[in-house]
Amino acid sequence: MDQTDKDRNRKESICQPACASKLEFDKVKQLWAACAVTEYARKAIQEVQPFLREAELAAALRETTQARFMIEKCGTPPLSALAGIQELLDYGEKGQCLIPAQLETVAQALTAVKRMKEYLDRGRGHEISLAYYGENLDPLEELRQEIVSQVWNEQVSDNASRLLKDLRGQILRAEEKMREKADACIRAHRECMSDSFSTIRNGHVCIPVKKEYKFKIGGTVIDKSATGSTLFIEPVASAKHYQELQELRIDEENEVRRILYQLTVLVGEYREPILQDIRTMEKMDFCFSKGKLSLEYQGVEPAITWERRICLQEARHPLMEREACVPLEFAMGEGIRGVVITGPNTGGKTVALKTVALNCMMAQCGLHVSCREALLCMHSNFLCDIGDGQNLSENLSTFSAHIVNVLEILKKINRESLVVMDELGSGTDPAEGMGIAIAILEELKKSGAHFLVTTHYPEVKTYAQKEEGLVNARMSFDKENLKPLYQMVIGEAGESCAFYIAGRLGMPGSMLHRAALEAYGKREMEKGTRKKEHVDWGGRDQEGTGKETGEADAGMPDSLGWEGFQHQELQKDKGPRLVKKQTKKIAPEIPFRRGDSVMVLPDHKIGIVCQEANEKGVLRVQLPGRKIWISHKRVRQLVAAEKLYPPDYDFSIIFDTVEHRKLRHDMERKHVEGKMLEMEDP
Repeated sequence: MDQTDKDRNRKESICQPACASKLEFDKVKQLWAACAVTEYARKAIQEVQPFLREAELAAALRETTQARFMIEKCGTPPLSALAGIQELLDYGEKGQCLIPAQLETVAQALTAVKRMKEYLDRGRGHEISLAYYGENLDPLEELRQEIVSQVWNEQVSDNASRLLKDLRGQILRAEEKMREKADACIRAHRECMSDSFSTIRNGHVCIPVKKEYKFKIGGTVIDKSATGSTLFIEPVASAKHYQELQELRIDEENEVRRILYQLTVLVGEYREPILQDIRTMEKMDFCFSKGKLSLEYQGVEPAITWERRICLQEARHPLMEREACVPLEFAMGEGIRGVVITGPNTGGKTVALKTVALNCMMAQCGLHVSCREALLCMHSNFLCDIGDGQNLSENLSTFSAHIVNVLEILKKINRESLVVMDELGSGTDPAEGMGIAIAILEELKKSGAHFLVTTHYPEVKTYAQKEEGLVNARMSFDKENLKPLYQMVIGEAGESCAFYIAGRLGMPGSMLHRAALEAYGKREMEKGTRKKEHVDWGGRDQEGTGKETGEADAGMPDSLGWEGFQHQELQKDKGPRLVKKQTKKIAPEIPFRRGDSVMVLPDHKIGIVCQEANEKGVLRVQLPGRKIWISHKRVRQLVAAEKLYPPDYDFSIIFDTVEHRKLRHDMERKHVEGKMLEMEDP
């Protein structure tokens, strides 16, 4: 394997797709591809990898800078998509004939080449070396003029040849004669016509003749109306000119085909110059897409150094809104190879990681960085472990995914690598996770690579503080407004602020005190309280020892943050309550019917049911001389009504008086003056 193959293999593995995705370089590529016009440039953008050769990287960065400068000075370049030109040239190579629309596409491409050459020529006035690519562009003005003069509006123009112009003139005259003959026939037989004008049917000039007069008009029936009452007949006089017209159209078609073949052959003769123009235009599109992208996020060209240093001033994440993004100051090198970033959740630690790594990757791909100023070294590969990485299909938990990824990183790492790891040692028992985090840091330190990690473990902060080549960094946090400031302070360890944030959000002091006891133990809390009495808010010993509080007790933060919330109680909301389904009571079926002989308890009186029980279970019983309402529970059935009376028995004989029955009988037959039939109460 030669050196070129080795470099190619190294370039393929310099940045894995998963790493590019986690650092959001794939999203940067999407934004970049939107700045390109040609499909070639978009494909090249997706295949971009960081450069390993300094000379190639310097050339790529120079292209980006010059492209942006030229856009600022000369405006947006007049690039064209040039889609399908290669295929059209292949048609001519195979002996096929290009149609007028395809020839116009070729002419439009040559026009775009001409405009681009003029654009680049203007760039020479600003002494931009990128503008000299215009020397590789040949607009082929003779070919373009030849196509434009013979093809227009997707048709071969009349002036393409003298014969074609003459044939089309004869065709027009023949069509005019056909129509004149048809109109003369309409005027001569007006009474036979269903309309007063001729029409075209199937290419023939026809006249509308009423069906009953079809034998009076000499000619050929070409069509008929939907109702069949009108026939469209081509007169004999028009038919003679139709034959002549068909011959002229055949001659016209042959002449058009000859012209198209001639232009196709001419395009084929210029195949190589056209392909050279296409390649140059695509190359220009790729270069200017980098310049357009730089303008999108107001990038600057980074300085590249062989010293192992990274220095970013006012760095921003290129995908974040410029107004909402807080500038980041970052520097490492000169003996510092690793940075351990700490701070509260949502404090911007992960964004800081991505901002540094993404800007380094973009710079090594030949793009401008989203900074005010940058000094960067090249890296042989980019390795990252960001996100929980859970994969249920592969049975990987958060911790397992982290360990698998970390082991892969440690296999590939070397002193020229850039490694970023988020939440180092997370996803498992805190004590064991802390130990694993320190072990990983030790391996990263041995490799000599540049690395940035985030963590919440206080032991890791202590380790970074003591070890040579490592430095702590913290993300600032506004405790009053509970908002991250997204500002990195290198050289200081940060606090998680968990107790303070929980207290500000309403957690009672008793819960915070319990949490602190479990986290630090009683003795450590007492030590922290005594120590705090001698420490000002700046973290300096007031007795003048000059020792930082973190050095005195790195395991316990300067302020737990819960003292101000000791008397705070948890206010419980009255939330919704569960409602049990209520079963509807079904009234028991009472087996008493009108006419049943019953015994009323406890008097043991015999009676007859005169009104069945209501929904409350109360029925009416006829006793000797009176009627009573009584609960069905105090009634016992003696004999059912169907055993005592026939089915159609009139119970009014038993329950009504003789006078009442007689009055009702009379009122059913006639009106009885002064009498009223009273109904019993239900």
